[in-house]
Amino acid sequence: MKETVERDGSEFDLETAVRNVTYRPERRLAEFRSLSLDERSVVFINLSDRLRQDILEELSFSEALELLDHLDPLRVHQILVKMKDKKRRERFLSRLKNDRFEKTEYFLSFHPEASTALFHLNYLYVPNTTTVGETAEIIERHLSTTGKVPAVLVSENGKLAGEVSLGVLVREPNRNKIKNYVKPVASIMYNAKKEDALSFLVATPHEKVVVTDTDGSVLGLIYSDDVIDLLGEDPASTLYSFAGVEASERPFDSVWNKVRGRYRWLLINLITCFLAGGVVSLFEGTVDRFVALAIFMPIITGMGGNASTQTLAVMIRGIAMGEISLKNSYPAITREIGAGLLSGLVTAAIMLPAALLFGLPLSISLVAAAAVIFNMVVAGLAGSFMPLILRSFGKDPATSAGIFISTATDVLGLMFFLGLATVVLL
Repeated sequence: MKETVERDGSEFDLETAVRNVTYRPERRLAEFRSLSLDERSVVFINLSDRLRQDILEELSFSEALELLDHLDPLRVHQILVKMKDKKRRERFLSRLKNDRFEKTEYFLSFHPEASTALFHLNYLYVPNTTTVGETAEIIERHLSTTGKVPAVLVSENGKLAGEVSLGVLVREPNRNKIKNYVKPVASIMYNAKKEDALSFLVATPHEKVVVTDTDGSVLGLIYSDDVIDLLGEDPASTLYSFAGVEASERPFDSVWNKVRGRYRWLLINLITCFLAGGVVSLFEGTVDRFVALAIFMPIITGMGGNASTQTLAVMIRGIAMGEISLKNSYPAITREIGAGLLSGLVTAAIMLPAALLFGLPLSISLVAAAAVIFNMVVAGLAGSFMPLILRSFGKDPATSAGIFISTATDVLGLMFFLGLATVVLL
């Protein structure tokens, strides 16, 4: 019996599509390209190994990448390992790995302590036309390769249809097709809103949830109980605070909501600006005598601010992925300080001759160069340490750390610069 599926008023005949691609070499690529992505994927996995490799060679890199991205990781690995062109294979692996990592990272941002350990790739993705016996053989090969018994997801014409339990595969006759035993499985797109993703996971306890890409392909599995354990004893009360809804606004929030979420930090920032102004007033006599110092003050604070922003972005990402906490932060902090020192030396080496070129005094230029180096070291320390401290107190470092870091770079940078200038020049 032929497998047919309704599509746009016509039927997709899988058997005919596979036969046309297999036995019409002169029209193979045209026939294959005429199919939708879902249809191409299900036809592709029903071809022989040799034909798969032939088609991958004939398709453009972007077409082949799109096709491979639609398949499950184990199948992709089995296909690519047979590819003769090693450079092309490495390009595919690199692009697929990076794309999957970025999407996994995006999905896991629903919680600052969520890590990639929550995301499971131990699954098979088989067409619903596969028989029970064939599925058992696929599971056996997977088990011998990975040592793990996989979840079995089922596609219908290239689209997620549900799952089949292992118990069914044990009980039912080998000749029966698994489409008769498919049961629904919960799914969510990887780019769902944080609060929607958390609400969905909490509302589906004791279940696996399939995370899908925008084209409907499977990215991986999340087990909702793992997320509930992450949230603690009272997930309902902490749901939105973990999602960052109270602390982080969205682009299309109302003006009032934006102001309400920001004004407290703006007031704190105003106070810190007065602190920086107070530092300058302490060295008023030095600035009056050496007006050229004023030229360097915005350079020193600006470079420190930019450097700290770069460090903060890296740390926020690490916190969101669960890669870093106060307990394991020492190597990361020391490396950020080292990066700040090296960046400061490079900046000073460029700034010093530029200042002399503009006719600024050598003594003041040297003091400013030393201050830039110092302030970029401060930026590395504050940018890496401050978000971890705020996270440990339950605050959102993405919205609050910047103010404290800019205070450190402005106040300490100006104090070092003007203090050193006072000692050296007076």
